[in-house]
Amino acid sequence: MPAGEQPLSGVRVLDLTRILAGPTHARTLAQYGADVLHITAQKLPTSLVWVMDTNQGKLSAYLDLDTSNDVDRLHQLIKEADVFAQGFRAGALERRGLGPLQVAAMRPGIIYVSINCYGHVGPWVGRPGWEQLAQTVTGLATAQGTPDRPQRMPVAACDYTTGYLAALGTLVALGRRAREGGSYHVRASLCQTGMWFQRLGPTCDPAQASGPGDRDDLTTEHDTAWGKLRYLTPAVELSETPTRWERQPVPLGTHPAVWPG
Repeated sequence: MPAGEQPLSGVRVLDLTRILAGPTHARTLAQYGADVLHITAQKLPTSLVWVMDTNQGKLSAYLDLDTSNDVDRLHQLIKEADVFAQGFRAGALERRGLGPLQVAAMRPGIIYVSINCYGHVGPWVGRPGWEQLAQTVTGLATAQGTPDRPQRMPVAACDYTTGYLAALGTLVALGRRAREGGSYHVRASLCQTGMWFQRLGPTCDPAQASGPGDRDDLTTEHDTAWGKLRYLTPAVELSETPTRWERQPVPLGTHPAVWPG
């Protein structure tokens, strides 16, 4: 592991993900000091509110994988990266030469992170999916409502939690790489997270659960490109190396596609 003031100082993360689990994964690594470079294409749809919510700690650049020069630039970034995270449908990046085995051959020692909705085996592996679908097919919407009237949970629980679990897997892989060497493939999915919630079972009586209230200790406020932005602080605190985001969220494509010096 590189030397630095935080656990992931000097670790380079390429974040090729969008809304919402994948960006949460990279944002979590950034709070421990990782240099995260978020890559997307200007032509891809996005949501500004989710960029505001998950772009903390990141640099953000545009590359178009349909352009040969941009593909070459991405390959150069990969060769200097520690983590490559993607949230595309199964097989999409393999067809472009960017699957886990292909990237590991390009950059031995890479931690390749795949995040999707339905998991990485089975008949639905190639389907697109998102939070509402994951809550539906795993039964969470029935548990939140009733069999006759299912209801979505009031938060994007599968998305955010999948991002946190993927970050945990990445930390474990980085630790194993430091001790044993090798390249690693971390896989997470919204439906696996939903089934984990099902196995946990109910944790409280909804009638007795308190609302969010006004908890200043759980939020922070900073000046950003969109003005003053108030958002949740990192969920995990460390005594010796406090978690923080060195960079404030910025609009997509703000930076060049290069690693910081």
